Amino acid sequence: MTRSLIIGTRGSKLALWQANHVAERIHEQYPDIELTIKHVITTGDKIQDVPLSKIGGKGLFSKELENQLLSGEIDLAVHSLKDMPTELPDGLVLGAITERIDAQDALISPKYGCLDKLPHGARVGTSSLRRKAQILNYRPDLIVVDLRGNLDTRLAKLDSQELDAILLAVSGLKRLGWDEKITQVLPVDICLPAVGQGALAIEIRSDDSELMTILDFIHHQETAAAVTAERAFLHYLEGGCQVPIGVYARVEDDRLMLDAIILSPDGKDKMQDSLTGQREEGKTIGETLAQRMYAAGGQRILAELSVGPKVEEEKA
Repeated sequence: MTRSLIIGTRGSKLALWQANHVAERIHEQYPDIELTIKHVITTGDKIQDVPLSKIGGKGLFSKELENQLLSGEIDLAVHSLKDMPTELPDGLVLGAITERIDAQDALISPKYGCLDKLPHGARVGTSSLRRKAQILNYRPDLIVVDLRGNLDTRLAKLDSQELDAILLAVSGLKRLGWDEKITQVLPVDICLPAVGQGALAIEIRSDDSELMTILDFIHHQETAAAVTAERAFLHYLEGGCQVPIGVYARVEDDRLMLDAIILSPDGKDKMQDSLTGQREEGKTIGETLAQRMYAAGGQRILAELSVGPKVEEEKA
């Protein structure tokens, strides 16, 4: 097959690794396709001195890429799935979801090693409100400080900002070959991951049926089933990637198990629940669990953050 494709990506070291990984996979399968990688600066990249949770809006790391997809300046965009809004613009679809390599969060603390050994009042850096809320729920004595920047920047700030530990995604560290820096992989019963964490999403125009066919080989069905449930949960609650919600689905044989948690930003208020169903019912499982948790107390927590289901807004 002869075709030229322009791949859009953010310019960070991790984003470039991800785009090059996808390009290599396509080239191996279709050596006649000509591939070009284009760097695109997103809103989230431009604003580095404000916590993500205070910037507001969705698509902080995807909107500019999506605009270039719609205008035809690029043919596909490679994202970390956890950065993508659950609702895509008209005219765009997810052409493929790659196999998830690891959904969990990592603690990096060369001095103390693990969460339980951090001293009282230790300073922990993270850019994620989800991680902050769950860590404070487990260790309310800790001081969590905002940590922005690309992966290598955040690692450097471990020393420069005199932090005792930082929290990052295991998957990003593994992809860059930095997994030896991990001192503890946080158990999911302490810190549930972000929706789609560990998987890559390839976004394309909905009318590009040829590209959809090209990408079929890279699409991982089991991961897609899991993240469909996770994204349905988040979509129902109208939560973005900077709302303190953790969700994790896994597939075993024909069963899909979904665990979720909703917290207040300070971690003091939380509710947690799970639901299991058939693998092909991911969307229904996610929506059903979200409805159940919202009605059981999630509404009170989310109201403080001014987020909640569209259906509730329409009733008002």
